[in-house]
Amino acid sequence: MSTKYLIIAISIMAVVTYATRVFPLILCRSKIKNKYIKSFLLYMPFGVLAAMIFPEILYSTATLASAIVGMCVALVLSYLKKGLLPVAAFSCLSVFITEMIMKYL
Repeated sequence: MSTKYLIIAISIMAVVTYATRVFPLILCRSKIKNKYIKSFLLYMPFGVLAAMIFPEILYSTATLASAIVGMCVALVLSYLKKGLLPVAAFSCLSVFITEMIMKYL
């Protein structure tokens, strides 16, 4: 890969990234008053994060069963308002235990 190609590729990525952040600021200078648009913008980050994480949860382990067990543990602990570290630790531990049980069955 040539240096010229690399510089052009990085420049294009920088312009696209910058443009997606600047255009909303340019187009929406006044405060948004529409309650539907405000609620859409409020929940958008959670929806995008869920859409990116959920498929990866199901395919990140050796079996679908251990992924579902880990997801259920994470959902229950999150519902009980536990912190990020306990949720992550116990869901990983539950996946590990499930994998070990399935290995010996």
